Amino acid sequence: MSQTPLLEVRHLTTIFPTETGIVKAVDGVSFHIAPEETVGIVGESGCGKSVTAESIMRLFDEKTTEYRGQIIYNGVDLLQLSEEKMRSVRGNDISIIFQDPMSSLNPVYTIGDQIAEAIMLHQKLGKSQAKRKAVQLLSLTGISDPEERLHAYPHELSGGMRQRVMIALALSCEPRLLIADEPTTALDVTIQAQILELMNELKSTLRMGIMLITHDLSVVAQMCSRVIVMYLGEVIEEADVVTLFDHPFHPYTLGLLKSVPQIEGVRKGKLYEIKGTVPQMDEVSNSCRFSPRCPFATEICRTSPPALEEASDGHRVRCWHYKEIAANGGAEHELEFEPY
Repeated sequence: MSQTPLLEVRHLTTIFPTETGIVKAVDGVSFHIAPEETVGIVGESGCGKSVTAESIMRLFDEKTTEYRGQIIYNGVDLLQLSEEKMRSVRGNDISIIFQDPMSSLNPVYTIGDQIAEAIMLHQKLGKSQAKRKAVQLLSLTGISDPEERLHAYPHELSGGMRQRVMIALALSCEPRLLIADEPTTALDVTIQAQILELMNELKSTLRMGIMLITHDLSVVAQMCSRVIVMYLGEVIEEADVVTLFDHPFHPYTLGLLKSVPQIEGVRKGKLYEIKGTVPQMDEVSNSCRFSPRCPFATEICRTSPPALEEASDGHRVRCWHYKEIAANGGAEHELEFEPY
């Protein structure tokens, strides 16, 4: 790491009890985020991306959830803080944007009341000061007539405007770390581009680090300096964005890249999908977790879990066969995934 990380997650494990037994929804995850850096977390639904984000914020009921490992923010292990001290971290130091603003905003309160409440709670300002700051935040996120919008209810706004309100709410206390969980999933392409541009601008203005959770690799290419690929609760590959796109080593990463539709050049064939589906967490066995879906799987993959190895400087991969895949051209290798 070239500089002291803003956030360092060390061997984070999040354990839930379920009807079928104990589940490790996040299993030994480690990564870091530097100040003013955007790190992408990618993978299919059910891979543990959102659970990782919510674990960092300690949003789960701790009567039934067990956290292991360390979450070091600004030199302090968040897992060792009392709930009272953790509440002061949420919103003030670390904020989160959820993917569905309609379910995150309270439908019976105005936009202004919701933003002002967060400001009064965390920054101890009076109501009139909080309302003035709410107007500034709405203006900062590109909402027209912010004074008027203060009096609007969530259902009166478009999807793009609601997402901008969620960003304003997340930034209300000027956090140093912003966790964005699929922030543009429900938006059309034009609005998505505006939101991403806004996040980039605000990162520079407020000097934030951003943890961007997405399944959209084009968003990763546009926004991120480094990428972490997750599968079934584990980190299975990590690299800078150029290396990951040009020289992916893990078969799952290869499959994700091959599944992206190509709109330019000569079409080489049908669109591919990765064989099978992500298993349930309680179906995890003592093997490579991707082996049931992997075209490269051999006996060792089915009987022994691979470690996360340093393939090169800053490029980590969890695969028994990554050296063979790299030697065969990585991304150019013809994968035998199932076509649609």
